[in-house]
Amino acid sequence: MWQSVIVLCFLASVASSRHVPYFAPLSRDMVNFINKINTSWTAGHNFARTDLGYVKKLCGTFLNGPKLPIRVSFANGLDLPDNFDSRTNWPNCPTIKEVRDQGSCGSCWAFGAVESISDRVCVHTNGKVNVEVSAEDLLSCCGFECGMGCNGGYPSGAWKYWTEAGLVSGGLYDSHLGCRPYSIPPCEHHVNGSRPSCTGEEGDTPKCVKKCEDGYAPGYKEDKHFGVTSYGVPESEQEIMAEIYKNGPVEGAFTVYADFPMYKSGVYRHETGEELGGHAIKVIGWGVENGVKYWLCANSWNTDWGDNGFFKILRGENHCGIESEMVAGIPKN
Repeated sequence: MWQSVIVLCFLASVASSRHVPYFAPLSRDMVNFINKINTSWTAGHNFARTDLGYVKKLCGTFLNGPKLPIRVSFANGLDLPDNFDSRTNWPNCPTIKEVRDQGSCGSCWAFGAVESISDRVCVHTNGKVNVEVSAEDLLSCCGFECGMGCNGGYPSGAWKYWTEAGLVSGGLYDSHLGCRPYSIPPCEHHVNGSRPSCTGEEGDTPKCVKKCEDGYAPGYKEDKHFGVTSYGVPESEQEIMAEIYKNGPVEGAFTVYADFPMYKSGVYRHETGEELGGHAIKVIGWGVENGVKYWLCANSWNTDWGDNGFFKILRGENHCGIESEMVAGIPKN
């Protein structure tokens, strides 16, 4: 009997350990492998002029960090659709459609937060208030509670800082929009293009300057936007859907593997490659593509990465940990 058990255990272990050959990250071989195995997504040659160390730095979210209070469940009372896209549900909120660029800085934790906060300010005012909340202000002025600036941070700390200290407005690099626009320039993360190559910021986080750029009014203190509350979204597919459906986009985070940077289209699922780090993004909806359920997300690697800056990732299986790292909050009107 015991011999049969041993044999069965051995066979089970062999079946569960699918052998995947090693491919150098960002390589043509990795792209070709993904595109030949008939998975749910298509790979392409992103990050053509960058090294792996740079890509790892972009994954600047510390996973499994401090937790916010978990909000009360309310999904049971909602009739949720099979497909939902915040861009079309709230057409008067232009920030939902926007894709930002974090530049050579591990500030994804801050970008996922301010992008979602911007959207929620619009959603909760029925389109009457449109503001680009400043990634610069959050990145540079939220200290130890948020982490290490360009060297990584905590999404939970970002949302808590918004409720306690507030955040001013601020648009994209060189936009001169809002109080504190982003000061780190975009660079060529992906394909050979017109922007300068990404050389890295050497870990330098912008200084916390509590004043608006010249010519902008009102003043820094008067320009602050606050949250009433911030919270963790329950680790439940239905509760995450209900949160987005009722209150707008949320910030999510997940483990990035070496195949993710090569994403072009379809529903991403990890197929090959080593772990690179934690990455935060904005989750704006959900749906089903060719029978595969997905979360619809906005990245902060500019519009020439992925599907015009957006991507889909497997939904309902806590894939790469994404359903366990959702945070959100309610703006003060």
